[in-house]
Amino acid sequence: MAKLLFGTAGIPLSTWPQETGEGIRRVAALGLDCMEIEFVQGVYLNEAQAKAMAGIARNNSVQLSVHAPYYLNFNAHERHKLRSSQGILYKTARVAALCGAKNVVFHPGFYLGDSSAQASRSMQTYISEVVAKLKAEMISITLRPESAGKPTQFGSIDELIQLAHSFDNVVPCIDFAHWHARTGENNSYDEFCGLLDDLRKSLGKMILQDMHIHISGIEYGKCGEKKHLPITASDLRYEDLLRALKDFDTGGSVICESPNREEDALLLKESYQKI
Repeated sequence: MAKLLFGTAGIPLSTWPQETGEGIRRVAALGLDCMEIEFVQGVYLNEAQAKAMAGIARNNSVQLSVHAPYYLNFNAHERHKLRSSQGILYKTARVAALCGAKNVVFHPGFYLGDSSAQASRSMQTYISEVVAKLKAEMISITLRPESAGKPTQFGSIDELIQLAHSFDNVVPCIDFAHWHARTGENNSYDEFCGLLDDLRKSLGKMILQDMHIHISGIEYGKCGEKKHLPITASDLRYEDLLRALKDFDTGGSVICESPNREEDALLLKESYQKI
């Protein structure tokens, strides 16, 4: 049976001092398994610090991943913004690899009035140059474009599957809260199973053995995602989701992005173990 790990998006709130290394140790002390380092406002670790994080994670049996800065758009209409996005994603991936992380999650960008097909072409073109540079430097990392919570953002499940077909180291990060918020639907056991089955049919059965998943409660409206919520304060049917993940023998990492991140990460892990 594939192993599913549970952890936090960022340093647990109960960590003191609020430092990345201490956060990794706190994750282990809580009985959690993984942590996503949040570079969302910028890559704040240098090479020496990143290597130190790798050692701390290894010594505490915590699997690391990284979330790239928010300000990326591989469908930007200005060339300097496209080049900036490439540079930021490359830097994030390089530091993530030094941390010993397996995955880099990123938001691909916005439509900006373009069609899905137009945006997809832009994504493939500019992400391919980052992929080529990482391969040339033998940096082994999986890039994980994240499913988006707003209809103005590139990142439907179909778009991410199409993008993954273009590369061997680009695989979707499935944010189930975003998927739900994007349309207000997709919140039942059957729908969760349907998505997992689509991923397996489209990308191969091994995709389910090493997924990278985001879960949180979420507030949403007609324009999609508004903000993350504690899981029990939301309408997300998380127990149905966990049952679907178990029934499909899903492995990989589940990262909790709730405001009470470690509390809900533990809720998810304990609920999963009870199924």
